[in-house]
Amino acid sequence: MHPIPVNALAAPRRLRAPVGKVVQQSLPQHPQVEYFLYVPRTAPARDAPMVVSVHGIARNAVEHAFRFRDWAERTGCVLVAPLFRRDRFGQYQQLLPGGAGLLRADLMLHAIADEVARITGADAGRLHMFGFSGGGQFVHRFAMAWPERVATAVVGAAGWYTAPDPARRYPWGLGVEGGSTELRFEPERFLKVPAHVIVGARDVERDPALRKSKRLDRLQGRNRVERGRRWIEAMRAAAESRGLDAEKFSFTELPGADHSFTAAATRWGLGEQVFGLFEFEALHVSA
Repeated sequence: MHPIPVNALAAPRRLRAPVGKVVQQSLPQHPQVEYFLYVPRTAPARDAPMVVSVHGIARNAVEHAFRFRDWAERTGCVLVAPLFRRDRFGQYQQLLPGGAGLLRADLMLHAIADEVARITGADAGRLHMFGFSGGGQFVHRFAMAWPERVATAVVGAAGWYTAPDPARRYPWGLGVEGGSTELRFEPERFLKVPAHVIVGARDVERDPALRKSKRLDRLQGRNRVERGRRWIEAMRAAAESRGLDAEKFSFTELPGADHSFTAAATRWGLGEQVFGLFEFEALHVSA
């Protein structure tokens, strides 16, 4: 197993981030790496759960922060929405830099979580993660590559998935032979992380943003509903074959929802679904 490349220990809260307000931050060591942060008024003085919400190719990180801030208040969670800009991160959905001089999104998320822990006192050791569309791709692959840092992974309408299959080369599967990537995958570890897929029941259009090929359609299905359901089935089967708990994986359809984060969050109860799936420990919330 490859170690986490940053120190995830949280320091006591230093009041550098306003409470009850969405703010844009950047990493001191990487000023080009930005994220949106919401520290709720209800957060405990230290060790609040940390929720990470990852945008799709629309790069609407600030919307994620605003749409979920009320849920952060209700649950006492510190909310982080990283911004993976196209010109800096390339293939962020696949945890790959995608070109010379570009950054790996997974390593930068480690650094963001560590920095948020330092300035807020939140618990960055086990992240509660959600991603929509391309962000869902990022979240499930992050959980598979770095399971020791993920408490729960909720995948919203990802376009396609990495199968828990060592025989297929990454990002189709877990195979990384030949040094094609620094990532390493250990099913016995990542199959212990609860993972859930949420897709709109009407998210069946083969729109321009959906990756398509005869091979992908055959292996995973023709739309996001089929692909999400098949990935959960594959994760359950992989867990069962190793004697692990297959009930950690679930698939949910949002009635009436299509492929719109805004509509899912405002009309179809996405926040309630997502935060209901996060497995928070009991909190001692202070006003």
